[in-house]
Amino acid sequence: MSVAEPRRIVLFRHAKADWPQVTDHERPLADRGRTDAAVAGRKLADTGIPFHLALCSTSIRTRETWKLAVHEFPQRPKTVYEERIYEASPGELIALLNETPDDAQNAVLIGHNPGVQGLADILAGSAEGDARERMSQRGFPAAAFAVLSFEGSWKSLEPASAKLIDYWAPTE
Repeated sequence: MSVAEPRRIVLFRHAKADWPQVTDHERPLADRGRTDAAVAGRKLADTGIPFHLALCSTSIRTRETWKLAVHEFPQRPKTVYEERIYEASPGELIALLNETPDDAQNAVLIGHNPGVQGLADILAGSAEGDARERMSQRGFPAAAFAVLSFEGSWKSLEPASAKLIDYWAPTE
């Protein structure tokens, strides 16, 4: 894979979580979250992007979201469960993505708000069609994802260096 080819990063917020009497990190998905995670997985598979790497928060709800979504993919990417995604700021998420090996052309990051939405806003220096407008109107509800494209190595990913090429969120 060449660093001259555009890379794609999908920023995927976990699906709707339940609120049982457990710590925030241990919150599982709600029934609606399970349904939305599978639908989001189908929508991601429909993009045709061959994912090479998934970076997933270690929280229960993100791991459950990823397990249900990736089941819809034609091929499962290498998955790394990363503690640093939980409660990460956009800057911390950029630093993490900068560590991605360049042999991973396309990656998906499964995380939490406000970090995921903030990261999408910060990275998107431009946008295709109405993707930015749709993302601005909807925000980043549970199970939403943004698809961004950029050129260069992962180390070169920085604010405004990517193009928002798609955005999807479940209907309410």
